[in-house]
Amino acid sequence: MINLLLFPILLPFFFGIILLFFKENVVIQRTLTLVGLLVSLTASFFLVAKVKTDGIQALTLGSWPAPFGISMVSDMLSAMLVTTSILITLFVVIYSFTAIGVKRETYFYYPAILFMLTGINGAFTTGDIFNMFVFFEVLLMASYVLIVLGGEKRQLQESIKYILVNIISSALFVVAVAFLYSVVGTLNMADISVKLSEVGNTGIITVIAVLFLIVFGVKGAIFPLYFWLPGSYSAPPIPVLALFGALLTKVGIYAITRTYTLFFIHDVGFTHQLLMVISLLTIIAGCIGALAYFDLKQIIIYNIIIAVGVILFGISQMNEAGISGALFYLVHDMIIKGALFLLIGIIIAITGTSNLRKMGGLMKTHAPLGWIYLIAAFGLAGIPPLSGFVGKLLIVQGAFEAGNVFGSIVILGSSLIVLLSVIRIFVYAFWGEPVELPKSNTQSYKRMMFPAVALVVLSILYGVGTEWVLPYMTEATDVLLQPSIYIDAVLKE
Repeated sequence: MINLLLFPILLPFFFGIILLFFKENVVIQRTLTLVGLLVSLTASFFLVAKVKTDGIQALTLGSWPAPFGISMVSDMLSAMLVTTSILITLFVVIYSFTAIGVKRETYFYYPAILFMLTGINGAFTTGDIFNMFVFFEVLLMASYVLIVLGGEKRQLQESIKYILVNIISSALFVVAVAFLYSVVGTLNMADISVKLSEVGNTGIITVIAVLFLIVFGVKGAIFPLYFWLPGSYSAPPIPVLALFGALLTKVGIYAITRTYTLFFIHDVGFTHQLLMVISLLTIIAGCIGALAYFDLKQIIIYNIIIAVGVILFGISQMNEAGISGALFYLVHDMIIKGALFLLIGIIIAITGTSNLRKMGGLMKTHAPLGWIYLIAAFGLAGIPPLSGFVGKLLIVQGAFEAGNVFGSIVILGSSLIVLLSVIRIFVYAFWGEPVELPKSNTQSYKRMMFPAVALVVLSILYGVGTEWVLPYMTEATDVLLQPSIYIDAVLKE
């Protein structure tokens, strides 16, 4: 039963390999991808239930005990993130049936998605810091395929920047792991925590902590390391952008969260203060970008950067309200970003452009799309009772408890700018005089609406059902605030 925690990693990998043999057969590709994701989703739901009833699940591969074998660990945080990732991938895949085009589907599109999901779920589940590097590389290699798929000139230009940045970041990751290993002599994350507490507060550990923040900060797009993201994410087709925007930066955020709560807790006055300052700068940079552009994709992409700042600000407070708010907001952001990218994909498909200035009057021709978009926009900005509200409220509460009043003001101010940026899309695209639209297929519009609406409904349920979700968040928070729970589960396994 314990091997349940491997299913969400092995199943997408297994189905991805099978799909490689059916490159030209789109029907088989679609069917097997759906089956693979549904089976993985079922396994992940069972895993969440198992963690809730029996506590943290740990499995050490091979016949070596922890910390010598490679540990896979599923606590409530990783189980929830794995489940959310599979759920979003499922809806993006359904959307892709209409939106991506058959030509791309025959060029390993679905295997690449499944391999990327394997890497993402592996990074969320591993209990070994070098293994995290390995899973990062798996998801990055798959993302390299997705970002160039179709071979348009802009995609190829942006992919070079994306690949270069990630190669440098991966090299730094290996250096950081090597430094850490030279100090503690272990790669098991629970064991690293124990060994670091014995070493005590030394300058070299603080240097390593900052080095890891840079490595994961590139992946998670924190200030000033987010420079590559707006261009790289806007180049590929919308379904790929939705996957990248909803999932990839979250792996970087998870890695910072895990390392900064499990083992870099010896010099909180410096490391977490640094994290807080960077997160606030990230929010401000994202706000400027979200207001500066008249391009649909860029506005929502800069909102990714704002959310990264908001989540990491909550983590940096190192108190219950701040961290549980950050975790709640993390899952909310994955769902709502997925929904918004799918919705703007529909707007772009209908109007034939992503330039706001060339749109108008869609409310008269596509009213349901307008109302669904408006609900998603309010959810993103945190209007109660939608899902963005609860997370931000808890983060602000955590900031007040920690005495960071200025940070609370920045978070609240950013909510207004987020609202302004997404309402601007609504005003330009849906209000005003209708512009002449290119001929589009009504059936394909309806098929694309289904997964987008499903994600919006999911985000509404997540907000309305806060009371039901909070016990899971509290359990995830307890593990982050009390590393001994995690350490005991892994080392005494």
